[in-house]
Amino acid sequence: MTVMSSDDGGDDADGDVGTLTRTKPKTQRPPMYKVMLLNDDYTPMEFVVHILERYFSLDHAASFEIMLIVHKKGLAVVGTYTREIAETKVAQVMEAARQNQHPLQCTMEKE
Repeated sequence: MTVMSSDDGGDDADGDVGTLTRTKPKTQRPPMYKVMLLNDDYTPMEFVVHILERYFSLDHAASFEIMLIVHKKGLAVVGTYTREIAETKVAQVMEAARQNQHPLQCTMEKE
């Protein structure tokens, strides 16, 4: 954004041009959302590991560890993203679970 320092926004009466100054725009970080997997008694553990590897780009060991947290504690945060990405991840997981006839639930909440 540029701002003219002279009052009339143009040339001064004596022909001098006003000085331009730059102001740094103030930007805020977008709000972040936690994506969580919820435990159920029906979805196979192998399917949860597959979901974590495929949609969250985790390696097998990390996926297995998170799956155990979901199994033991009832839920686990699997990632933190901007709203649009979190919504996409939740939709992808829910669609994959539906297509495979598993009741796996995936939710998001603002951090």
